[in-house]
Amino acid sequence: MQYRYICSVFAIFFLTSCSVKENIYRDSKLLEKKQEVISDLNIFDQNISSYLGGFRNRGVIGNIKEYEKSYFKPWNIQKIDIPLQNAKWAYRAFTIKNSYGENLQPLKNSFFQDIYARSNFNEYATLNKAAITLKYLNIRAFPSDKPLLMNPQKAGEGFPFDYLQNSTIAPNKPLLVSHYSRDKEWVFIESSFAYGWVKIRDIAFVSDEYIKLYKEARKLFFIKESFPIYDLNNNFLFRSRIGMMLPKVQKNLSKDNLFIAVANYHQNTRSYYITSKIPKNTVHEGILKFNKKNIMIIFNEISHVKYGWGGMYGDRDCSSMLRDFFAPFGIWLPRNSYKQSQIGKVISLEGLNDLQKIQKIKNEAVAFETLLYKRGHILLYVGVKDNKIIVLHNTWGIKTKRDGVEGRFIIGKPVFSTLEIGKNLKYYDKNSSILHNLKSMNILTQ
Repeated sequence: MQYRYICSVFAIFFLTSCSVKENIYRDSKLLEKKQEVISDLNIFDQNISSYLGGFRNRGVIGNIKEYEKSYFKPWNIQKIDIPLQNAKWAYRAFTIKNSYGENLQPLKNSFFQDIYARSNFNEYATLNKAAITLKYLNIRAFPSDKPLLMNPQKAGEGFPFDYLQNSTIAPNKPLLVSHYSRDKEWVFIESSFAYGWVKIRDIAFVSDEYIKLYKEARKLFFIKESFPIYDLNNNFLFRSRIGMMLPKVQKNLSKDNLFIAVANYHQNTRSYYITSKIPKNTVHEGILKFNKKNIMIIFNEISHVKYGWGGMYGDRDCSSMLRDFFAPFGIWLPRNSYKQSQIGKVISLEGLNDLQKIQKIKNEAVAFETLLYKRGHILLYVGVKDNKIIVLHNTWGIKTKRDGVEGRFIIGKPVFSTLEIGKNLKYYDKNSSILHNLKSMNILTQ
């Protein structure tokens, strides 16, 4: 018995030692990989103040009337104006040939059959009822919380790229409701910048009274991200988001606080609003002046969030970060990168080599007012540093290629960088560089 015990202990020790050695070896290899860093992020300051030295304060660059025209569009149309074929884009784009579920296994035809039946498109654009969001919520391409992934074996696919995540939308945003899903859990909506499916419990139908109040009130823009908002009985409502605009209520004046009208849950399909009290230093009445101080305030708030595909998990992707960044300055931007690239004065970069692109950007771009676009990605030009073009962008990662196999070096956050970010990486794919693939730039204020 004693001999067996000694042998067992020795065997356990030997196997454990081997396992530990294996883990140490494996972990050391992982550490070696992690030691490779993107030089841009060390060389160039990640503090926005470093790029505002030569910036000239511009005053107001937006137009509140034009901004509100876009913002309130869902309440200014009588009927959903999205063609049915456009509303059903995802039903053509995703099939059993290219779609995977949360278990990383191909989705079955029964999933798509169930989704299509649930979508109830024979009722499309029959309700046409004004509504408002009650919380920060997801706009989905299908009436489902389940993810739809592309081939998870490929770089840049799988988690977190859920292709049913159309966008997100902040609380108290105007909507027009097209129709209910067959089970009435979801509704198809049109917002000012996106459309798709949201859960009925997360919205409220609004009365003409509230619409009139919201439109005619003085507008407050949040300048604090993720500040908790409560009703007057201290019940939690939602958290603030940069890019939100709320109506000011002219009553119960207070030295330190302002009062806003917030839509709340509906009763008997008729919504009502409540009053909320917020500290004055969390909002700005009217649009902000485009100056160094305000640019720093807004950037420092939105820069805390990580990269989030379609705004998932309360984060932002490249286009939603820029959309929210410009909102407090009265510049309304569409939701996706391509449409954003068509706002203002558009200057083509097609047909130019890399050196010609650099020269054209340096000659014509306006710092903090110019967007640079490549397919699937949008960036903000902030100027020139050490003779390098510097951009601000929220990015998932850098494309790499090793022995012909594509990979990703993950960044997953907003960064200041050059147009050749990641160039120092061992397996950097120069054909995938931002600079090489730039298609256009557009000056938002021209």
